[in-house]
Amino acid sequence: MRIRALIFGLVAAGVFGTSTAQAQYTRQVRHYDSQGRPYYRGPLHVTLGGGTAFYDGDLGNSPADNFFGPAVSLGVRYRLTTHLHIGSEFSFVNMGARDQAKERGLAFTSNNGLGTVFLRFDLLRDESIYAATRAEAPKFQLYVQGGAGLLLYSPRAYTGTERPSSTTSYFRPERNDYPALAGVAPVGAGFQVRLTDQLRAGLEGNYYFTTTDQLDDASTRLGGASLNKDGFGTLMLKLDYSLR
Repeated sequence: MRIRALIFGLVAAGVFGTSTAQAQYTRQVRHYDSQGRPYYRGPLHVTLGGGTAFYDGDLGNSPADNFFGPAVSLGVRYRLTTHLHIGSEFSFVNMGARDQAKERGLAFTSNNGLGTVFLRFDLLRDESIYAATRAEAPKFQLYVQGGAGLLLYSPRAYTGTERPSSTTSYFRPERNDYPALAGVAPVGAGFQVRLTDQLRAGLEGNYYFTTTDQLDDASTRLGGASLNKDGFGTLMLKLDYSLR
């Protein structure tokens, strides 16, 4: 709960502290594309997402063995060029899984806080951003994105094949500094559908490469760190609202 409160408190302060200035800036400064056509970068967009997370690590990557947990995000996005955007998100992700090797009988659950900065590239042109145009934004948009960030992870491992309960007995942690910090590099893609002039909805999937092999707290229990680091994915339904 503390991780979630801290994450959403920070992003909310950033969003509401900059929204007024961005609204004033949106239609004042012109920029030019490669053909010399003037366009506007604004406005600032606020995003809200909800979905699930998928673990991929030493215990396995089968959907049947994953304990799919909730994933939520809150972020901002701003246009840099006609196709390129920069954004930042804070997320809470819960994940877990049972061991694919039934004879070992391991399992884990983990609560994770995540902060990322990313670049997004729209595949379709948006004519509505150009000066002196009455064109509407495209009803449908496809995009790809990639970025970097930090993951605050706190796993708990145990013996079992089911989700943990109030009576679950956890192992002693492999390290004594949980929640620990790791780097992440997300890559993903998604699409959006325009609902109104300011509101869009869509589906987005991301895979997160990490710098840790202890996302599942099972590294030493399996004989030491492997050459492959743990990773995870998210799939979210997202709302995107422009502040203008």
